[in-house]
Amino acid sequence: MVQNPKRYTITAALPYTNGPIHIGHLAGVYVPGDIYARFLRLQGKDVAYICGSDEHGVAISMKAKKEGITPQEVIDKYDGIIRQSFQDFGISFDNYSRTSAKIHHETASEFFRKLYDEGKFIEETTDQLYDEKADQFLADRFVTGTCPKCSNPEAYGDQCEKCGSSLNATDLIDPKSTITGTTPVLKSTKHWFLPLNEYSDFLQKWIVEGHKNDWKPNVYGQVKSWIDGGLEPRAVTRDLDWGIDVPVEGAEGKKLYVWFDAPIGYISSTKEWAAREGKDWEPYWKSDDTKLVHFIGKDNIVFHCVIFPAMLKAEGSYILPDNVPANEFLNLEGNKLSTSKNWAVWLHEYLLDFPEKQDALRYALTANAPETKDNDFTWKDFQARNNNELAAIFGNFINRVVVLTNKYYDGIVPAPNAYNEVDEATLTELKAYPAVIASSVERYRFREALEKMMNVARLGNKYLADEEPWKMVKNDPERVKTQMYVALQIAAALRVLAEPFLPFTANKLANILQLEELDWNKVTETSDLLPSGHQILTEKTDVLFAQIEDTEIQKQIDKLEATKKANVVATKNTIMPQKETATFDDFSKIDLRVGTIIEAEKMPKADKLLVLKVDTGLDVRTIVSGIAEHFTPEEVIGKRVTVLVNLAPRALRGVESQGMLLLTNNAEGKLVFVSPEKEGVENGATIA
Repeated sequence: MVQNPKRYTITAALPYTNGPIHIGHLAGVYVPGDIYARFLRLQGKDVAYICGSDEHGVAISMKAKKEGITPQEVIDKYDGIIRQSFQDFGISFDNYSRTSAKIHHETASEFFRKLYDEGKFIEETTDQLYDEKADQFLADRFVTGTCPKCSNPEAYGDQCEKCGSSLNATDLIDPKSTITGTTPVLKSTKHWFLPLNEYSDFLQKWIVEGHKNDWKPNVYGQVKSWIDGGLEPRAVTRDLDWGIDVPVEGAEGKKLYVWFDAPIGYISSTKEWAAREGKDWEPYWKSDDTKLVHFIGKDNIVFHCVIFPAMLKAEGSYILPDNVPANEFLNLEGNKLSTSKNWAVWLHEYLLDFPEKQDALRYALTANAPETKDNDFTWKDFQARNNNELAAIFGNFINRVVVLTNKYYDGIVPAPNAYNEVDEATLTELKAYPAVIASSVERYRFREALEKMMNVARLGNKYLADEEPWKMVKNDPERVKTQMYVALQIAAALRVLAEPFLPFTANKLANILQLEELDWNKVTETSDLLPSGHQILTEKTDVLFAQIEDTEIQKQIDKLEATKKANVVATKNTIMPQKETATFDDFSKIDLRVGTIIEAEKMPKADKLLVLKVDTGLDVRTIVSGIAEHFTPEEVIGKRVTVLVNLAPRALRGVESQGMLLLTNNAEGKLVFVSPEKEGVENGATIA
């Protein structure tokens, strides 16, 4: 860990420009990163909060082909939407760049060329799938076929999303090109590989030994599992028509693999920022007194904690990340967020439906952030947090302070008289909050930090409720001056302490209190944030947090219900066509039996696999199934299931699986068992 860093380089995962930003992206990456950057700036730290659009790779090409436009048109469209959404939502990037920018192409090319010249790559000629009709090599996502592990007929060339297995496109059974629908052929092609296996000892020492106690368990565990499982060379080039040219002779028609060029985008974006600001970019990436922190989602952990550090180590002059506080996933109304199914709350649409309510969403996403496990966003919870917490606690306190100050003193901060024990205790507690909140932020516990910030507003409400200045003003107006002075100091502290979490609210509060920006530490150092004689705003202003009505929430729920119905129709329209005709002899080979799951546990170091003990009536056998992301072990114990019992055994992560369970997706896209539910059907009964 970097002690007393001189500067901070904070990166947020580069969003793909094949679609807009949704609340899952915000909760997992951009809001936590923004809280951290704003917090550091309030302490006077030297901060570079860096991001940019990820505009290369297969995802862009696929989107372009689907929409019948060019990749450039795709990236220009979504870069504009994303960039504007971030700006409107108050994400305070110091620089937001594009990987299509000239400076990025130059930076990524120089990085590759240095490693190439120093012999850090392996050059190999391998057989890759080639679409003869389209006259091109097929990237992994342009190939689908049957998974060799679980027989899912819709596996991609890099991964089976049903069982979770990592694949090579050449592993697929009966592969098909998604471009032309034809069966590809094998064709030789030359590529360059980063030998990750050569960096195993470095990664073992740096992460497994060096960050065991300070990195989040979900990050550390995933990285350790990868390293323990053995690292293999990873291709850094691809046969594509969209991306950065491989800058060596003999590499015509080849591009840098997007996972290689995208993280270099942090460096090129920093260069762009430094050039604009008249700074030297190198200390932000090459000085040991710089703290580098990556904010990402859990799907990017391996790239930022194994592959990118190996690249930086191979290059030799860059610092390594001090921390990678990756979050888990945010679900929406009980279902996984899905861009393809439009099951999402898109940021640009939210800003239209809820104008001036950026902080309501920032608050809800932070309060329910998936920091240690997947969490669920619901519109009812969003409404409750706005109405019952922001409005009823924070907004109520500020409103009472401002109304009473204007009523009693024409908006002028009164001079306090002698403090009593309650006043002293309240101001002492107030001074402690910056350190308390900072402790949580510095450990990347943003939900905890938000709760502590709200406790400052609770402190103010309790003080006013206990002191009741509106009752005392007739009998002891001098005492009320002290009470209101103390309450105004709490309000002023909130203007500072709320800024990382609720920046729009903090700006409104600054206007109401006529308070110029203060630094974080001054809240601890003084009790006169608003000195006697200071004039606050006397004009009537809108409440800080307006109530969100049931009709507004119902509109959003209805929108999601319409999406769900549209997905059902789309599913019906895209049902897989009938497969090739099977003879009776073919079918008679299949032995399907009724069974019951009697034991279940998660496969160690495998997020998607459950190890099941199934009573088939014939025996009790072990079956490994890729359903762990859909069911907990407790949910499936006792489940009646349909079992293919005569499937040839296959070893999965060292466990022999002796059969396969039958499952399908329902209209909502959820995985469900194809199970016999009739009473009286015993285990072992055949299904004919």
